[in-house]
Amino acid sequence: MKELIVISGKGGTGKTSLVASFAALAGRAVLADCDVDAADLHLILDPKTWHRESFSGGKEARILVEECIACARCQAVCRFGAIRYDGPPSRTIAKTYRVEPIACEGCGVCVRFCPTDAIVFQPVVTGEWFVSETRHGAMVHARLRPGGENSGKLVTVVRTQARELAERDQCDLILVDGAPGIGCPVVASITGADMVLIVTEPTLSGLHDFERVHALVRHFGIPALLCVNKHDINPAISERIAATAERLGVRVVGTIPYDTAFTRAQLDGVSIVEYAGSSTADHVRRLWAAVARELGNGTAPEENV
Repeated sequence: MKELIVISGKGGTGKTSLVASFAALAGRAVLADCDVDAADLHLILDPKTWHRESFSGGKEARILVEECIACARCQAVCRFGAIRYDGPPSRTIAKTYRVEPIACEGCGVCVRFCPTDAIVFQPVVTGEWFVSETRHGAMVHARLRPGGENSGKLVTVVRTQARELAERDQCDLILVDGAPGIGCPVVASITGADMVLIVTEPTLSGLHDFERVHALVRHFGIPALLCVNKHDINPAISERIAATAERLGVRVVGTIPYDTAFTRAQLDGVSIVEYAGSSTADHVRRLWAAVARELGNGTAPEENV
């Protein structure tokens, strides 16, 4: 079983559009959307969910009104300013303390220092993950609630479920829409992967993002490939990116021109290779053929779409 992760230095570079196209070209693969902070692969693949579970990404403190003696110890030790002296009255005092959920970081210090054990520390649901069926195979995806914690942990859940699904169905390929950037979610996205495809754009920030993302991938010893999307909007920067890739030992496996057909395909709920009348689809097919060869997957794209 091989696992390909498509990542980028920031959102909006086209990695989700490419993953959706790869799903169509691969023929048989398990899909995983690990961009849990802004998942959007489902917008193209229109999944039909058959399993969903809540995700608990941490704990949250809550003050028990009748146990609170308003000693203010919890407020004194909270470095996040999450303890407010405007809680409801108890049977013995007119006003108690309460925890502001938005400000609470779930560190648990207030729980440890409360002299009357008036603060409970309970798991809090911060998102959901789903197993669905798409027209190109099974897909595991997730939704993190706004401000939800532990997106890296949720990414790990999504990848674990995708691997179990692939093993159960004896599927040899997992295609992952990874998280952008270089933070915890992308680390959780790429750890243990067989290959990473970095997608970037010909801008100075795109060049910088490529170098940052590649440094992260190299740190984990994962083979990396590069695709330059919208390469024709700035040929000079595209050449600098290609030169940088050569210096870093990263193979440029594809360049894709700017084409509004990507947007029109998304509006129609299909990938670019499923969108009729787009010459850019041929660039994506050649890109997939190159990636599949590097990955050791001999799928012939023209036979599948």
